[in-house]
Amino acid sequence: MEQIAFTMQLRAGCAAEYQRRHDALWPELAGLLHDAGIRDYSIFLDPGSGKLFAVLRRLPTHGMDALPDHPVMQRWWEHMSDLMDTDAQHRPQSQALLPMFHLP
Repeated sequence: MEQIAFTMQLRAGCAAEYQRRHDALWPELAGLLHDAGIRDYSIFLDPGSGKLFAVLRRLPTHGMDALPDHPVMQRWWEHMSDLMDTDAQHRPQSQALLPMFHLP
């Protein structure tokens, strides 16, 4: 499995609502992510900066590249766009992180 990590930016004062919405993750979105080969997906928050840190594992045969075109993914991004920095299509602005160390 491949592991990837990235950051996103949460807007000030939005942590509780971000948590609430993820606690109520839509079943169709969870299924879509799983069907795309995503496994063991976690998001962490640095409360001081609002920086979100995400890490996930994906299958070598993942279909993540098709997710931006899927209507469920687009609805989720729009649903979350009032809480975080996004682009014009409501896709969260993210920064890929480079792996530097791993202790298996």
